[in-house]
This record gives sequence, structure tokens and C-alpha cells, in this order.
Amino acid sequence: MKITRLESFSTQDVGFVRATCEDGSQGWGQFSPYHADITATVFHRQVARWAVGENAFDIDELIATIGEREHKFPGSYLCRAMTGLDTALWDLRGRIERKSVCELLGGAPRPFPVYASSMKRGEITPEAEAERFLRLRDAHGYRAFKFRVGRECGRDIDEWPGRTDAIVPQIRRALGTEATLLVDGNSAYSPAKAIAVGKMLQDHGIVHFEEPCPYWEHAWTREVREALDLDVTGGEQDCDLAVWRAMIDGRVVDVVQPDVCYIGGVGRMLKVARWAEAAGLPVTPHSANQSLVTVFTLHIMGALANAGPYVEFSIEGPDYYPWEQGLLRNPPQARDGMVAIPDGPGWGVEIEPSWLAKAAYQVTEIGA
Repeated sequence: MKITRLESFSTQDVGFVRATCEDGSQGWGQFSPYHADITATVFHRQVARWAVGENAFDIDELIATIGEREHKFPGSYLCRAMTGLDTALWDLRGRIERKSVCELLGGAPRPFPVYASSMKRGEITPEAEAERFLRLRDAHGYRAFKFRVGRECGRDIDEWPGRTDAIVPQIRRALGTEATLLVDGNSAYSPAKAIAVGKMLQDHGIVHFEEPCPYWEHAWTREVREALDLDVTGGEQDCDLAVWRAMIDGRVVDVVQPDVCYIGGVGRMLKVARWAEAAGLPVTPHSANQSLVTVFTLHIMGALANAGPYVEFSIEGPDYYPWEQGLLRNPPQARDGMVAIPDGPGWGVEIEPSWLAKAAYQVTEIGA
């Protein structure tokens, strides 16, 4: 079945793709958030033109071919744009076959455990972070929580003096020993500093130390992993499959964390997950906002043999992510520490028409 039209609806923050086939069938996907208006331009200039007229069901081959056609432009923007096509075609196939994407991938829709993921660092005190975790635990049943340490790309400098040393014991005291705690360094530390911080984290029962070193410094991250007993994790920023293969073969991390929207879509993420499975590594993806990235991730995790124990679920509201508001008619909701993998056809969610009506529109179609 041929793709006849590819449309994008975008703002600076987020963008959606609608794929239409010759029989009128349609599916919806999404670019990676952030500078999505630029991604939309890349999409129509370097992705959509290769896709119209091609077989909508041959998704992985189409994505691979586009990467080859645009081999002079590897990197993040091309992958972010290809994600829009990939995810729209998975939705289209699911709608045609009347199956969820999770089912198409061999899984089964069901409630899946999530961890409450804080995006705040400088905007919140340790005391306030602990208080909101307690409120969210009581309201939504979360049993796992992630918070921030260090400073993003911080070169060993804390967000403010003493913050990391204060927040780790503060959160543990507030939530007790029964809570599973994760932290994210966001490329904060040199190896020596990361190891010192990691030992303090171990003393407080933290199980997951994400991106302790600049993510591009694989040897540094491996050094930290080899020195600590807790899981050292990472990979959200990486979109190059050769880099991923080297990370997995080199045992850089204990847990791989691809982002389906950064990496270029479902097929490319599944390739990384399978490499990880062969290496005995679990997958706990990055899905740090409540656009469709969380929905995509839930469907994929529901079908992975080496899925980690939970999916990242952002706890931020309109004060932090104002652009999330009004995106979806039926956004995922956390109940009893879990979020249901949508069981409707395709992704099982609907984009809010009023949001689409206000977005910048572009189209690529056969014969145009």
C-alpha cells in the first residue's frame, strides 16, 4: 500500500505527522520534542520526499533507505524527523489491522509499572522535592522515583553548594526503605567525582545512577560502572547505531536507555534492544515528557523480553512543560504506580484537534 501524503503539524516544541495511503488509511506519529519546527523542515526536505510513493508496511526498510539516501547528513535532526515517519506508519498499520502497536510487536497491552520522574533541579529544594514525592505516592501509588543530582554538564559543580549531599538522604528519609530510588546526573561529573557521589548513593540504597559522566565520554562512564555496585545507566542522547553497538559491546553501562524519538523510531530502538538482550542488558528507556514519547515507549516495553522493571513517567505539569497542555485527548494516567499500555488500534490515543488547528502546517504528497 503506497504512501500518498505526509503532513506535519508543528510548533517550536513539538510536532505531529499524519501519513495517508492510497486507500485513505491514516496514521499519526510524532517528531522528537524540542525545536520541532526545525525538525519539520528536515522532515519535508530530507525524509518525506523519499517516502511518498513507497510501501507503508515496509517500515524498517524505508527508514534504512532514507538514512542511506541522506548519508551525508547523519545525526540528531535526521533521526528526530525519521521518528515522525516511523511512528506514523506503525499507527497506520495498527489501525488497519485493528491491533495495538504493542500487539504488532508481539506483546500484550496491560498496566506497566512506572517511576515518577522529576525534571527539576535548580527550581526545587530537597525538602520540596521530598514533599511532592510523598503527595504523588499517596495520590498515584508510585513505588519508584527519580530525581536529579549534580548540575547538567556541570564539570563537577553542584547545582548549588551542598544540594546533592542534602537531597539524597532527604528523599530516602521521606520515602523510607521500601521506595526504589533512581538519580540522574545529566553528564555532571568526571570519573573521580562520579565514583565518590556513586558511593554515597550506594550508602542510601539508590539503585540507578543515570548518565554520571558526559555521555560522549564512554571510557569515563565505563570506569564509573566498574567501580560501583549500583546500576550505571545511559544512552538517551545517542542516535547513531554504530555508537550504540560500541556501547553495548564495550559494556559501557549496566542498563541501556534509548529514547525512541531521539533514536529514529521503533525499528531502530528495537535493534538496540535486541543487541542489549544478546549482551544480557535490560532496557529502561528515556521518556521524559508526556507527549507521545511515553505512549510509544509503553507499547515497546510491553513487547520486550529484556524490558526493565519500569517506564519513566514525568511528574511535571504546566509550570515546567507548558507545551504539553492540550496535546492529547486521552493522555496516559498513573494509577497504583502503573500506566496502562493503550489497547486501542495503533497507539490507542488521539491528538487534540484544536491543537492541530493552531500548529504550523506543511505537506508533501505525490504529484506536488
